Amino acid sequence: MSQLPEIAQALYRPLYAQVREALVRRLIDGTWGPGAALPSEIQIAAELGVSQGTVRKALDEMVADRLVVRRQGRGTFVAEHDANRALFHFFRITADDGVKQLPDSAVISVKSVPADKGSAALFSLVEGAELIDITRVRLLGAAPIISEHISLPADAFPGFDPAEPLPNNLYAFYETRFQITVTRAEESLKAVAAGPVEAQQLGVAQGHPLLAIDRRAYTLDGRLVEARLSLCRTETHHYANVLG
Repeated sequence: MSQLPEIAQALYRPLYAQVREALVRRLIDGTWGPGAALPSEIQIAAELGVSQGTVRKALDEMVADRLVVRRQGRGTFVAEHDANRALFHFFRITADDGVKQLPDSAVISVKSVPADKGSAALFSLVEGAELIDITRVRLLGAAPIISEHISLPADAFPGFDPAEPLPNNLYAFYETRFQITVTRAEESLKAVAAGPVEAQQLGVAQGHPLLAIDRRAYTLDGRLVEARLSLCRTETHHYANVLG
């Protein structure tokens, strides 16, 4: 049986963790793209020179991390950013009656801008490097609920055309058009007062209380590819997260 080099190099780590790392590398380098079927557990075990149980434990962790999905009777597949994943993994705003739905989007502007000192440091770029700047309003039903500002490092999105219409599900767009898969996001929350721009966009008075959600989105190999600030009305909606 053959054995990948990475499995032989880190014997101090649990074997299933080494297998997981080897499989994740295949997602990073594009060997298995979004939606691709993985080989069977038996095939992977034979290739890596480990037991099928070790492979299953590695895949169990990848399923828990939403990197792959199991489909009964069909096998294991690389996860895709479909609407359901966007709704339940990355969108945390829920109606007070418990109903959760993916919002629609109205794009206000898409343009290229030079990175200021703060943005350059955030994305590890030189000051003045090109950023893609997106402003949009998100609606639940017909009501504008979220004013959203998004920054992307242009070098990660070659060929991005600001004149091209943007779809509602940006993470699926990143994945299918640019082979960029967002697998992890960090968010911080803060109460803020609406400024003149977001007050106009959301139809509220200046100074109206809003919930600010500051998100940093990362690829599987740890690269920051999106900074997103969402300013949310909370009269009828709230932020919900399940722990554990």
